[in-house]
Amino acid sequence: MTAGTTLILGGARSGKSRRAQRLAGSLGRRRLIVATAEPFDEEMRERIARHRAERDTSWRTLEVPLALPEALARVVGGGGRGYGGDGSVEDSSGSLSGTGDDVDVVLVDCLTLWLSNLMLGEHDVEVAVETLLAVLARPAVPLVLVSNEVGFGLVPETPLGRRFRDAQGWLNQRVADAATRVELVVAGQSLVVRGAPLAEPTEALARAASPVPKR
Repeated sequence: MTAGTTLILGGARSGKSRRAQRLAGSLGRRRLIVATAEPFDEEMRERIARHRAERDTSWRTLEVPLALPEALARVVGGGGRGYGGDGSVEDSSGSLSGTGDDVDVVLVDCLTLWLSNLMLGEHDVEVAVETLLAVLARPAVPLVLVSNEVGFGLVPETPLGRRFRDAQGWLNQRVADAATRVELVVAGQSLVVRGAPLAEPTEALARAASPVPKR
């Protein structure tokens, strides 16, 4: 697969992260996952630790709660240190600057937590999204992005909940417009919304991708 962007949408526990990791794992052996979760409490810390443990050392992890566009710009276009392939973890202040020669594929999990971090920190969401879209327009390596589809449920009770639902829907639309492919995952099954269907990863590549539990 040539460089391009795939957006994987789905609800909670739909299997979107599992599908995204299997797809990304099939696109190359030097894999980078950009994680946006912040360990606010013990439950989240345990979840983060579990996901780290489920990925083998072919995955490198970059933890970026806020500066996602800047981190992706460095990964797909900057110079500097090459891909370590050692399962290491760095935050957005680290010196990782991979290029298309260092990383075969980048997985972002997920845009929903990134948006939540922006809103809770009272950052300018529109500026951040525009910066992200500029990066997505010229990826040097395949990008796979995970995001929640939140528009199928009840109207949130709180003003903040309604603002978040609207912002998430707007973000998904903008990223989908910029993406080469869009998939919707329902009950573990992937539906192609845009772009040609991709062959399922081979068994060897699927094992190498170290699938995570459905979420």
